[in-house]
Amino acid sequence: MSKLNYKNFLPFIFAIVLAVGVLLGLSLNFDRQQPSGEKKFFSIGFDRYDKVNDIINYITESYVDTVSREELTEEAIVNLLKNLDPHSSYIPASAFREMNDPLMGSFEGIGIEFNMITDTVVVINPVPGGPSETIGLRAGDRIIKVEDEVIAGVRTPTPDVVRKLKGPKGTQVTVSVLRRGVDDLMEFTITRDKIPSYSLDIAYMIDAETGYVKLGQFSATTHQEFRLAMERLKRQGMQQMVLDLRGNGGGFLDAAIQLADEFLAPETLIVYTDGRKRPKTVAHARRNGGFETQPLVVLIDEWSASASEIIAGAVQDHDRGLVIGRRSFGKGLVQEQVQLGDGSALRLTVARYYTPAGRSIQKPYDNGSEEYFADFMQRYMDGELENPDSIKYDDSLKFETAGGRIVYGGGGISPDIFIPLNTDERSPYFVRVANRGLIYRFAFDYADNHREMLKRYETADSFVREFNVEQSVVNAFIEFATREGIEYKADEFNQSSGLIRSQIKAYIGRNIYGNDAFYPVINQRDAAVEKALEVLKNKTMITYLSPQKKEAEAR
Repeated sequence: MSKLNYKNFLPFIFAIVLAVGVLLGLSLNFDRQQPSGEKKFFSIGFDRYDKVNDIINYITESYVDTVSREELTEEAIVNLLKNLDPHSSYIPASAFREMNDPLMGSFEGIGIEFNMITDTVVVINPVPGGPSETIGLRAGDRIIKVEDEVIAGVRTPTPDVVRKLKGPKGTQVTVSVLRRGVDDLMEFTITRDKIPSYSLDIAYMIDAETGYVKLGQFSATTHQEFRLAMERLKRQGMQQMVLDLRGNGGGFLDAAIQLADEFLAPETLIVYTDGRKRPKTVAHARRNGGFETQPLVVLIDEWSASASEIIAGAVQDHDRGLVIGRRSFGKGLVQEQVQLGDGSALRLTVARYYTPAGRSIQKPYDNGSEEYFADFMQRYMDGELENPDSIKYDDSLKFETAGGRIVYGGGGISPDIFIPLNTDERSPYFVRVANRGLIYRFAFDYADNHREMLKRYETADSFVREFNVEQSVVNAFIEFATREGIEYKADEFNQSSGLIRSQIKAYIGRNIYGNDAFYPVINQRDAAVEKALEVLKNKTMITYLSPQKKEAEAR
C-alpha cells in the first residue's frame, strides 16, 4: 500500500480553516446581524463561558449613563453570595483589614478605648503601655479635634472616628483634647503603634475555689490568653471553672479546638468537618490539657455561635461538664477565606462542622438571611427565652452523649440547665432608661465628676467590696432620667431598684477600673452564674451527667 501524501490534503485543510475563520468573524461581529434590541455574547472556550463578565462589559460599554465597572462587579459578587447561605460573604479591600484585625489579635492605632457621649469622643481607658497612655491621655479626656478637623458635636459616625485615629505603625496623628479642670484645649501628637486586641474579657476568682473566665471572641491569641489566665487562677487556688461564652459569636476554628484540648483527654474527638468538595477532617485533643478532670461549667446564650458552640458541644457530648443558659445561635457552617488580587477577600462556606456525637447544630436558613438573623425575636415571641418547653425538637435529629443522655441537632446547643431571660426585675421604667442608655450615661458622668474620690479605692477588688450606691446617688439618677423625658413611677422603679443600682455601680467601676470592676459586680446578680456556683458547690453535677434512661430523659 502506498503512503498517504499529506500535501494532497492541503487544499481541504485550508478550506476548513478559512470557513472556521469566517464563522468566528461573523460571531464576533454579531451585533450588526441581530434584530434591534437583541444582543448575544460569545466567549472562546465554551466550557468557561463568563456570562457575568460579558454582561458587565455590555453595561459599561452601552448603558445610557456612566457607570463604574468596579461598583457593578462588587454588587454582582454580593448578590451572588446572598443566594447561598447567610455566612458566605465578600469583604471589599477597603474593609478587609478592619474586619481581620480583631481576629488577628492586634491592630495599629493610638490605643484607646472610647465611647461616643453626646456626640463627643470620650476616652474610657487608654490601653496600658500604649502610645496614648505613654504620651499622657487620660480616662475622661474629650477628643475635640483630629488634626485640625473638629469631630465633637458634629455627629461624626463612629467608624469615621476609628478611621481617623487608626493608621500604620510609626505614623503620627495630632489630637486636641478637652480635660476637666483645664481651660484650654490640650494638644497631643501621638505616634501610632501596634495595639494588642484581647479576646479574654476577664478571668478572676469568683470565690475561694471557683475561677470565672469570660471570652468575647476566638482569635489568633485566644489560646495563649486562656493558658496564662488559667495558670494564674490555679495559683490562686482554682479547683473548678465557670467558662462564660455568652455573647461570643465565634471566630477562628483552630482557637476553639486548642481551647477544647485543655478540657479533654488526648485522642478525644473535639469536632469534625465535612463538605461536598472538602474531605472529612477530624480534630482530636492532642496533648494533656491544663483542666481535664476538674469540675467545669460552660455558660451559653442565644448569641453564642460557631466556635463557642464547638466548645459547648464537645463538653456536652463527652459529658465532660455542664452547659447552662439558653439555646445557642446555631451556626455550624465553616467558611474558607480566599484573598483576591485587589486586596479584597471572599469568605465561602465550604463545609459543615459536627459535634462528637454527630450533631450538625446549624439552624435552617431556607427563608433567607433576614429571617435567619431575626431568629432571636422569633424565639422571644414563641416564649422560648422564658420556658425551655417552647423549643421544638426534631426527633430525626436525636443523638446520644457518651453517658447516654439525649441531645439534639439542627438548631444550636440546648443547655443541660435552662436559665430564663430575666423578666422579673425588668419593669417598663427599667426598659426605657436602659434602651436610652441612660444608666450608662449617668454612671459615666458620675465617674467623671468623682474620679479623684473614686481613686481612693486602690484596686478594682476594693471598689467591688466597699463602694455602695447610696440613696443620694439613686435620687440623682431619677432626676437625671426625668430631665431626659422618662417619667418616674415609684412602683416600676422599686421593681427594678436592685438591678438599676447594680448597673450604676458596675458602669462606674468600668469607667475607673475597666472590666476588673464591671464583671464582678454584674455577676453578683447573674442567674446563670448563680446556678453554676450552686451546682458546683453542692457537687450536683454528677446528677446531671450520670447515665440515664434515654427515652425518659428525651425532651
